Amino acid sequence: MPTGLLRHLKLRSATALVVANIIGAGIFTTTGFQAADLGHPGTIYILWAIGGVLALAGALCYAELGAAMPEAGAEYVYLRETYGPALGFMSAFVSLVAGFSAPIAAAAKSLVRYALPFVPGLAAGSTIGPLAVEHLVAIGVVWLLVAVHLRGFRGGFGFNDAMTLLKVAGVTGFIVAAFAVGRGELERVFEVSARFAEVAAGGQLLPAMATSLIFVMFCYSGWNASAYVASEMSDPQRDLPRSLLLGTALVVALYLGLNLVYFYGAGVDGLAGHVEVGQVAARALFGPVGTGLVTAILCISILASASAMTIAGPRVYWAFGIDFPPLHGLAYVDKSTGAPSRSLLLQGVVTSAVIVSGRVDQIQQYAGFTLMLFASLAVSCVIVLRVRRPDLARPFRTWGYPVTPLVFLAVSAWMMIWAFQGRPMESTLSLITVAIGGVAFLFLSRGMVARRR
Repeated sequence: MPTGLLRHLKLRSATALVVANIIGAGIFTTTGFQAADLGHPGTIYILWAIGGVLALAGALCYAELGAAMPEAGAEYVYLRETYGPALGFMSAFVSLVAGFSAPIAAAAKSLVRYALPFVPGLAAGSTIGPLAVEHLVAIGVVWLLVAVHLRGFRGGFGFNDAMTLLKVAGVTGFIVAAFAVGRGELERVFEVSARFAEVAAGGQLLPAMATSLIFVMFCYSGWNASAYVASEMSDPQRDLPRSLLLGTALVVALYLGLNLVYFYGAGVDGLAGHVEVGQVAARALFGPVGTGLVTAILCISILASASAMTIAGPRVYWAFGIDFPPLHGLAYVDKSTGAPSRSLLLQGVVTSAVIVSGRVDQIQQYAGFTLMLFASLAVSCVIVLRVRRPDLARPFRTWGYPVTPLVFLAVSAWMMIWAFQGRPMESTLSLITVAIGGVAFLFLSRGMVARRR
């Protein structure tokens, strides 16, 4: 049984994986909630910039860890090597349920929702047996991606590269066209809603900014994507840091550009309370044809994001399949394609179950809390390993250390506190998932000891 993943990835595909993983539906929806809650374009723009800085800080930390330990699995490997196998296993278990399957499920459900107007006969709310048609179509999208990525490098990574190129070209074209031929007004970029004065006077500005930043950081999640495929890179010690930083920096630039377009096209009051802010701005800039174009870009973005997560997740399960004999079947790699096929299939099954378990916003909040938790734990490994293993070879060192990881950890802790207060049920479910992972580790560990005896 082959167990080795093939080294074939170049910088281009690794960077595309980062870009594809980050840009999903969030950037096309979040600004509407911010406009309603804050009412100040400058404040909203600053929050997106802060989110970009934090994402780059996280990418810098993962760049050091990944270059020092260029193995598949990212935080599973970092936590295992820093804190021991128990926490590593818990992170891998959480990755299966909440880290990848839940975001893929949310992406698939969002894709179906946005594609509904373009598919005759696919009516919202209709059912086939006990399941909603929307759920069935979303599950179909998940398994279509599994089928694509079962083809390995030529099929899976080639598809992801192409979708990412379309995504970046579409977003860039939208930004350029908005300022070149769009019917926007520069004055709208600086308009402040009366809502801002009300929020500030009522002492609610800080809570509103905290809540907004949580959603911004969810939109930036995925900045660590190429770290999961480090063992498949031709030159991981050079290309892993570059892919993380290049991919994240590109997304920051696109996000800032899109938000500028939103305010330029519709203004803060025109965006306030609207979920589909991309369509609202496009309609104001280009008329009805703009709405269709932005919806097409949005659907491509969501599909590419789900594709990137479908690639990254199974590399984690492959890694703990190597380490834990009872799960060794997950370490199977198809000889003809180089794909971790059993791990891909497992993720497809779990994602299908998550799709029917809750609404998109519930799934996103559940996933978002665990993503922040384990990304923070992984970033803390930079500090701990600098102390415990100063002689560890580090081809790349985090810029601005120790400020960079400390700022990331402090802001992440702050956001997790606010997230727990705002969505206690979803956050508690996230912690329960972590606890279940700990119980699973104890069960497997005892079984392994018993077999040795």
